[in-house]
Amino acid sequence: MADVTASDAALRRFLHGLPGVDAVGLEGRAAMLGTRSIKTTAKAYAIDLAISMIDLTTLEGADTPGKVRALCAKGVSPDPTDRTTPRVAAICVYPDMVETAKAALAGSGVHVASVATAFPAGRAALPVKLADTADAVAAGADEIDMVIDRGAFLAGRYLSVFEEIKAVKQACAREDGSAAHLKVIFENGELSTYDNIRRASWLAMLAGADFIKTSTGKVAVNATPPGTLLMLEAVRDFRAATGVQVGVKPAGGIRTSKDAIKYLVMVNETLGEEWLTPEWFRFGASSLLNDLLMQRQKLSTGRYSGPDYVTVD
Repeated sequence: MADVTASDAALRRFLHGLPGVDAVGLEGRAAMLGTRSIKTTAKAYAIDLAISMIDLTTLEGADTPGKVRALCAKGVSPDPTDRTTPRVAAICVYPDMVETAKAALAGSGVHVASVATAFPAGRAALPVKLADTADAVAAGADEIDMVIDRGAFLAGRYLSVFEEIKAVKQACAREDGSAAHLKVIFENGELSTYDNIRRASWLAMLAGADFIKTSTGKVAVNATPPGTLLMLEAVRDFRAATGVQVGVKPAGGIRTSKDAIKYLVMVNETLGEEWLTPEWFRFGASSLLNDLLMQRQKLSTGRYSGPDYVTVD
């Protein structure tokens, strides 16, 4: 599909030539999938799977090395009273905390993810964004969560956004020839329309995104079932067209086990079991883990222990 990105005009024609989104149909299907009843052993499996897919996140100005180390300890052993509890997929921090997280997670198998490219607004010059990315990778980040320039996208400067994603992808490369995985954040709540979310999905995947991600968690509207379903359909169609598989990460606003399981049903029904692994699906969350742990304890003991029995992040 190289000709699609040969010029701004060609990319515009392609993105605006994508089928328009039937909003009523999309929202109706998302709502229908959310009504599936998951119980007993299937629920237990889904809870453990959801835990293993979490990017446990702290992205606050008040983050300290001690807070990051505590979060890493929780990610490695979410429930110290039950060693069968899965580890989370990654700990997500700001670039200046990558080295601390990397040291705390050494040998655990839990990845370090770092936001970059002037997160969360993305309002910085490209050299600054690339330096931000390179610093995080040099510090040991396994994954980079970048934000697109929403202003450029909404102004229709699609090739500019495409070239920026490509440049950040190149900045993810390491000296040994490997590379950090790149997750591209759209901030769906600011893209305004479903058609824009579909266009952003294809644009990011054409530019080499390893994952497409709904949001930063820093705006009023973050992950929603219809928006995530639309992105799942986009990665399905992209693989059918190119043979390339891309992951999806809803982030922000997913706080309960019930919500997480709805998303897993959506993945299974849209993409199949192949995507039901941390390699291809993640939850960006901070509070979700505690609810999953409480529901897990209830299933194993028959008692609801409450929030006092899980650590406070």
